[in-house]
Amino acid sequence: MKAFLLLLLVPAFTSAQNAVIGYPPDGHSVSPGDNLTVQIQRPNTLTSSEEVAIVIGLQTCAASGGVCASPEYMMGQILYNGPFDPQYRDPTSAPYENFTVQIPSAMEKGLAQIGVIHLTLIAAGLFPMMEVLNKSITVT
Repeated sequence: MKAFLLLLLVPAFTSAQNAVIGYPPDGHSVSPGDNLTVQIQRPNTLTSSEEVAIVIGLQTCAASGGVCASPEYMMGQILYNGPFDPQYRDPTSAPYENFTVQIPSAMEKGLAQIGVIHLTLIAAGLFPMMEVLNKSITVT
């Protein structure tokens, strides 16, 4: 019975821990060599959690006819790999952290995708949870 209850509760805990890419918006334009702010938001939750890390990657989609692979399968060039510590900075928004990354100078022009891997430990048992996020941008 306890195992069954746990199976029912884990999805509820994990859905309450989801992060989102707050910036850039879909379709945002950047140029090779530009700095880009990537904002990762993680809304506050009622369950306990411990942030572990995020990875931010960038892949070009131009070579594949504008179709990007899911970051679950390919991250592209890694722009950031490290700790994630979202903080309240504005009482009207969720906790977030901004990461300034540089678009590679040799990045192919056209459709590209920012991929984010978010790893956190959740609930009293500190269950590991990994989620994959993405946003499409345009390299001009």
